[in-house]
Amino acid sequence: MDDRSSDGKKARRPITGALFKRKVDRILEDKKNANELVDVVDNLAVSDKARIIAAIAACSRIFPELLRRREIFAGNLPLESKDEEFSPEDKYKIWIRHRYNECSSHLLTSMLHSSIQVQELALCTLMRFVQAEGSYPLESPGDVSPAFPMVLLKEVVDQMFVEDVQTTALLTRFQEFLEFTDVVYYTMSVIRASLAGKQGLTPSYLEKLFTLLSALRPMAAGGQPKFFISWGDSIKKSKCCDVKEHSKGFENMWLHFLKNRLPRNLYKRVLVLLPDHVIPFMRRPPLLIDFLTVAYNVGGAVSLLALKGLFLLIHQHNLEYPDFYRKLYKLFEPSVLNTKYRANFFKLANIFLSSTHLPAYLVGAFVKRLSRLSLISPPHSLLLMLPFIYNLLRRHPACRVLLHRPDGPTDLEKDPYLMDEDDPMKSRALESSLWEIQAMQKHFHPTVAQEALAAGNPLPQMEQELTDLLELGPQQLFEREFKKTLRHVPLEFLSPSGLLMKKDDKLSPYWTL
Repeated sequence: MDDRSSDGKKARRPITGALFKRKVDRILEDKKNANELVDVVDNLAVSDKARIIAAIAACSRIFPELLRRREIFAGNLPLESKDEEFSPEDKYKIWIRHRYNECSSHLLTSMLHSSIQVQELALCTLMRFVQAEGSYPLESPGDVSPAFPMVLLKEVVDQMFVEDVQTTALLTRFQEFLEFTDVVYYTMSVIRASLAGKQGLTPSYLEKLFTLLSALRPMAAGGQPKFFISWGDSIKKSKCCDVKEHSKGFENMWLHFLKNRLPRNLYKRVLVLLPDHVIPFMRRPPLLIDFLTVAYNVGGAVSLLALKGLFLLIHQHNLEYPDFYRKLYKLFEPSVLNTKYRANFFKLANIFLSSTHLPAYLVGAFVKRLSRLSLISPPHSLLLMLPFIYNLLRRHPACRVLLHRPDGPTDLEKDPYLMDEDDPMKSRALESSLWEIQAMQKHFHPTVAQEALAAGNPLPQMEQELTDLLELGPQQLFEREFKKTLRHVPLEFLSPSGLLMKKDDKLSPYWTL
């Protein structure tokens, strides 16, 4: 049934889903109506959005059912013009197979359509083809055991990385299929194969690739697999059920990705993701040593983000990094007080400096550097830095000499401490004193001044909890101060005795506006 007008041209009237539904019913009822499949597939290439949507919905019903009935030719597909030696039944199956390939090609093109609705519908239909073709393979004739259609999956994945086309909706929708163990495993294989043969990838391609990589989670030990394809008993021998194979594929995929030159913003996002979402699933996390050490040497925010990954390798995988504390010491600079990664940085620094076996000169250098930074720090940062300093002094009594040195320096000019020295051993920190904290006792912010006054009293044995202070910012500090209740606020030095002053009354030396 062709929807044409009297002059032979295709009509402009809207095509309803009911019309395509009738076509689908006729095609599936009798092979004699197979020619109507041509009209359905051709509508995938028209410009009218409604026709495309209706045709995609029709194809999503037709071809999975034909695959289930095994009415599509399996094996090496001959040309339609060279099927004379085949039986009528095989000729029909060959013809259907060619229409199936045409449909898949149109759907891949529709994944790049300007309409997000068309994009997502094309993707979901292709994944339905993947599911049906996996259960009823087309690779070899007579093969009744399921096999994942890698060719079709690769074409689907590659379309999501096409440049100059907005595919964010596709990448988001595809993540729904990543809850299936087999889809995750074979998607990792496809990405790994694509990266192995490419160099000089563009920032746009890398951004899209990272979006997909960040959503992939390999099967963990003890996890219950969930399958997209009806595998049957054959799944027991498949690699997609092997935790080691998942970990191996996941590791190789990320290592191939990290070999590329990443844009700076993407570089930071990768470093944020590695500690919690990549390293725990790798077989050999120490393979990331080079990547993380290079990032740690960059400086600034990049170094801060590399810190957690390095911590995991040092703490859990026995990584030896001789200059680690020297580089950590160098990271304590004014910019770290204003970065959005400040909380994570101080949390990790607190862990690194928690060992009581660290030499006194090293801890003393950190204490003195923090003390010097306090001179230029905002109040919300000081309320974190001062308890941090006190905790270090509690753990390392040998450094308390910095607090109790009566003849020590009292200002910047007489201070022997070398702030510009990157080596903690050469900084001469233990020859100095914490005169900066004494200066903080006259800070304009009363809470900061009160915290600084604690340095003049014996330090309690229990360390102060820093968790609530890590996320303290200017807004939170303002809200906290705003909630305080003021009792009595003196307005004058001398209380007035009446409304009007007499001639002999003395003026108050202090006035408030």
